[in-house]
Amino acid sequence: MSAKRRLAGEHWIGIVGIILLAVGSYWGLAEAPRERYMGEIGRILYIHVPTAWIGLLALTAAGVFAVLYLTQRRARWDDLLVGCVEVGVILTAMLLIQGSIWARPTWGVFWTWDPRLTTAAILLLSFIGVLALRAFVDDPARRARWTSVATLIAVLDIPIVYFSVKWWRTLHQDFSSPETVANQMHWPLRINAFALLALATWLILRRARLARQQRSERSAAPPATSTLVAGE
Repeated sequence: MSAKRRLAGEHWIGIVGIILLAVGSYWGLAEAPRERYMGEIGRILYIHVPTAWIGLLALTAAGVFAVLYLTQRRARWDDLLVGCVEVGVILTAMLLIQGSIWARPTWGVFWTWDPRLTTAAILLLSFIGVLALRAFVDDPARRARWTSVATLIAVLDIPIVYFSVKWWRTLHQDFSSPETVANQMHWPLRINAFALLALATWLILRRARLARQQRSERSAAPPATSTLVAGE
């Protein structure tokens, strides 16, 4: 497949994601019935829950690409890894912001040190640390290797975030899925989940492409030389 066709395919993934997000959001905000106990504030779950799903999926994929890089040492895996980490960080930050908006009218506070919230915050800070570490390493091979190792350490928090509602007493609701909501309400949840999956995939592929271009530009640049000028 040519580079132009691959690029066009990436753009179509993003376009489909935007369309699905518009449809799912309209459905959830305007067509779906009010939640029985939470009322109108319950509509935020149509984006909050898919954000959690796709955010954790992106960071899990980062762990997979970290293993692939450490075993194969191919730059393409590092490109995809950094894309997954950056997109996962954005989605996890959105998740915590959305959760705070939802918590204020339902729990009475924007933030509480609930196990699910605390472990999610640790997850966000861990992957921000991965990006910070990456920014301080100049050598490409060492940067990719250290990023992969740090990613595998940060990924250990993902199952803790997911199972925290089972392992500890928590204010947070149990696992969410389309099967746990009424039939009239699960479609916007599903549509927004596929929308965020498409948008996350598009952003990851675009970030990986940018990383490849930057690497090509660095390799094509002439080496820096110094000139010694003799004094008179």
